[in-house]
Amino acid sequence: MTGFEWLLLRCARWLWPALAVAWALGLLWGLGSQHFAGAGWLLPLVLSALATHALARWADAVRERFIRESALPQALKRKLRETFPHLGARDAELAERALRQFFIATLRSRGQYTAVPTRAADVMWEVFAHHAPAYAAWCRTALGHVPDHSPVQVLGKKAHYNDGLRRTWYWACCDESIDPRHPSRLPLLFAIDAKLDIPDGLRYAARPPSGPVPSPVLASHYGTSFAEGGYSGRAVDFGGVEPRRKHGMWEHDGDSGGLSWSHSGHGGSNADGAGSSDGGGDGGGGGD
Repeated sequence: MTGFEWLLLRCARWLWPALAVAWALGLLWGLGSQHFAGAGWLLPLVLSALATHALARWADAVRERFIRESALPQALKRKLRETFPHLGARDAELAERALRQFFIATLRSRGQYTAVPTRAADVMWEVFAHHAPAYAAWCRTALGHVPDHSPVQVLGKKAHYNDGLRRTWYWACCDESIDPRHPSRLPLLFAIDAKLDIPDGLRYAARPPSGPVPSPVLASHYGTSFAEGGYSGRAVDFGGVEPRRKHGMWEHDGDSGGLSWSHSGHGGSNADGAGSSDGGGDGGGGGD
């Protein structure tokens, strides 16, 4: 991270308020000194707004790169392997990548609550949150705020938790170019407990089985449930984060990363596997 990028992250939250204040003062000065003439101020206003928007997008890109690449405390992987002794070093690395996908979801949710959906990610997040100074410093750089740790959740009776899970699901799918309504596979964050055979972990599948239910049941939670109205909260737009839908397509606005999905689905042929847009199941994620 360059010095300018570091400074940009520290000032990112004030970019739009600073622009508004600067133009309000400028217009007041122009009116008071009779320098306000015609519409000559429109072009500078548009250019400054575009420049501010570009800086805000740059800050988002720097934060996302920081989440994906910055070093996390080794205590996270050590605690995970102490909690689940059957895990090896490569398993812990995979779980850390799932945790990063969770923080990516938090970043893209822009301050709205996101819930952690799997035990492996939850164990590491809880350990990280207990390292208060390091956690606070990392979160301020990565997210612009410091989310409190909250325990692992599943879809249930409370709309707040349900919508937090929907946001996490939506942005984890976005991270791996998966259609969130018609998933062909699971994003890494939702597949990690099953992949690592976590005791009492949360087993997800992309969708319910179409034929006879296998015995023993391989999954008790399904990705398609996040878009269905069987639970309280906002299923229609995944907790308020889904962009506009038009003609059967999901269209992102400028702040969502430029990805879109159709009803035909994207993101690979493995029905319940985990993968990523960069080919390694890599991703990051975050919560409030």
